[in-house]
Amino acid sequence: MGAMPSEPKHVAIIMDGNGRWARHRELPRTAGHQAGLEAAREIVRIASEHGIRILSLFAFSSENWLRPKAEVQALIRLFSEALDQEIDRLVQNGIQIRFIGDRSGFPKRLQESMRRAEAASHAGERLMLVIAVGYGGRWDLCQAAYRLARRIHDEGLPEDQINESEFESCLSTVGLPDPDLFIRTGGERRISNFLLWNLAYSELYFTDTLWPDFTVKHFEEALNDYRGRQRRFGRTPDQIRCRRHA
Repeated sequence: MGAMPSEPKHVAIIMDGNGRWARHRELPRTAGHQAGLEAAREIVRIASEHGIRILSLFAFSSENWLRPKAEVQALIRLFSEALDQEIDRLVQNGIQIRFIGDRSGFPKRLQESMRRAEAASHAGERLMLVIAVGYGGRWDLCQAAYRLARRIHDEGLPEDQINESEFESCLSTVGLPDPDLFIRTGGERRISNFLLWNLAYSELYFTDTLWPDFTVKHFEEALNDYRGRQRRFGRTPDQIRCRRHA
C-alpha cells in the first residue's frame, strides 16, 4: 500500500445540489432531480470507460424520508421510472446493479423492480453500480451490530472471533472493497452519514459544482486530484518511499 494507482477502483459519490440548481433557475425541485438523473447517466458511462470497477451513488438517504411528502413521492416516482427505462441498457453495457439500504419503506412494486434489476444484471463485469437507497451509515452499523449479536446468540460465535472482518460481513456493503475516492458535489464539506465504516481511508474530494452541472470535465478533475495524492494508511512518507523502491 502507498503507491498511487493510476485510477481508483471504487468511487463513491454524494450527488448534492439538485434543489439549489433548480432554485437558481426558478424551477421546481423535481426539475433539479431530473437534471441530476441525466448527470448520473453520464458519470456511469464515463466511469465504465475509465476502468473504474465500482461506482457507488448516494441516491436516497434515510434522512430523505423527512423531506416534504410531495418531494419524496416525486423522487420515488422518478427513481422507479428511471430504473424501468435504464435496466436493459445497463445490462447490455455489462453493468451490474446492486442496491444497499433499507428498502422496506419503498412501494412493493419498486422493491420488486430493484430485485429484478439485480437479478437481470448479476452477470455484468464491466462496472458494478451500487445505488444507496433508504441508506444511512448509522443504520448500517446498527443493523450489522444486530446481525452480529444474532450470530453470537444463535450460532455461538466465540467472543475472541469478533473482529473487523466478522463485523464487515454483517454490513450491507459486504463483499465491496472500501472506496478509494469519495466525491461530494454541491459545496458541502461533510460525508452526511454515507458509508461511515467504509470511508475510513478514502481520499475525500469536495467541489462547489452542483450535481446537475457535474460533467465529464469535473469528474476528470476529481480523478486528477486523486492521482496526485499519496495514500499512506498510517505509514510515514519515508516508509512509503522505501516500500516503493524495495
